[in-house]
Amino acid sequence: MTFQNILLEQPEAGIYLLTVNRPQALNALNSATLDEIGAAADTVAADENARVLLVTGAGDKAFVAGADIAEMRNFTPERGEAFSARGSRVFAKLEALAIPVIALVNGYALGGGCELALACDWVIAADRAAFGQPEVNLGVSAGFGGTQRLPRKIGSARAMELLVTGRQVKADEALAIGLVNQVVAAAEIMRKGLEIARLIASKGPLAARYTKEAVVRGADMDLAEALALESRLFGRCCATQDQKEGMRAFLEKRSPKFEGK
Repeated sequence: MTFQNILLEQPEAGIYLLTVNRPQALNALNSATLDEIGAAADTVAADENARVLLVTGAGDKAFVAGADIAEMRNFTPERGEAFSARGSRVFAKLEALAIPVIALVNGYALGGGCELALACDWVIAADRAAFGQPEVNLGVSAGFGGTQRLPRKIGSARAMELLVTGRQVKADEALAIGLVNQVVAAAEIMRKGLEIARLIASKGPLAARYTKEAVVRGADMDLAEALALESRLFGRCCATQDQKEGMRAFLEKRSPKFEGK
C-alpha cells in the first residue's frame, strides 16, 4: 500500500518503523492519517516475522502535535463522535499488536499525539519532548483514549489534573510521573530505539508475544485468573522449538538461534 501521510519502513529484519510524516502540520492527525496508521498496523500484524514496531514523527519539532484542528473546527456532534471513534479504533489496533510497540517521542506529543504514545507499550522521550492533553483549551475533551489510558498509566489524580488544566509536562516530569520509560538526547533517540528493538528481536519471538499477551490480558483479570493465564502461556512456550533451542543453547553456553517456531 502506498501511504501519503506516514512512512512504514523496515530498517532491519523484524523491526518496523512507522513515522507520521506531516511535518508541515507538526504531524497532526487527520482522518486520512489515522486510516493510514490503521493500515500500517494491519500490515505489521500480518507479518509473522515482525518482532518490534517503533513509532515516531517526522521532523525535529513534533512527534504528533495533536489532531488536525482545521478538520475538526466545523464538526457536528455526529461527526465529532465518529472522528473520536475512528481514532480510538486505530489506536486499539496498535495496542492489540502481538509484538512490543515503542513510541519514540522526538518533540511535542499533545492531544492525539499523547494519546498515540499512550497506545504504545512504552515510551522513549527526547529531552526536548513535551506531553499534554490540551483539548480543554479548545472547548473539547480528549477523544482518542486520553481520559482512559492516561489514568491507567499515571493514576487518576495526576491524569485528571493534566486533562482538566491542559498543562504540558516536559520530558523530565513525564519520566518522574511514569508517563515515559526513558529520556535521551534528541540526537540519540532513534539510535536508542533501534538498540532496544534489536535486543527484543534477539529474544525468543514467541516468548515475547506470550509475555505481552500475559501482561495485557492479565491486567483486566483478578490475580488468580491472571496467574492461570500465565501458566497456560508458559506451557504453550514449552511446545515450541524456540524453547528447546533456548534451553539447549544455555546448557551449551552459546547464543540461541530462535526461529519463531
